[in-house]
Amino acid sequence: MSSEKFDTLNTLIQLTMVLKLQQLKRNGLPSLRYSNLEEYINEKLWVNQLPQSLHQAADEILAVNNQDVVRFLAKKAITEGATQKLEDFSDIIGG
Repeated sequence: MSSEKFDTLNTLIQLTMVLKLQQLKRNGLPSLRYSNLEEYINEKLWVNQLPQSLHQAADEILAVNNQDVVRFLAKKAITEGATQKLEDFSDIIGG
């Protein structure tokens, strides 16, 4: 796996991400954060192949749907939760 990343600090990419984030929030993910979308894009969408151009990157971001993001975040939560101790969840399970 390459450590190469597409430049998500590009203002046009950030604008596209903010627009997509607002759409995802309106369509059923009201608590989704910008960082969640950025993680999905960097760790799932562009993990195997980076976009070759700015318009390809924008098209790929705009094609993201709620189900893709939810699946990614659920899988990430499970894998991260598996490495933690039970005490780390005391605030959730009430003790």
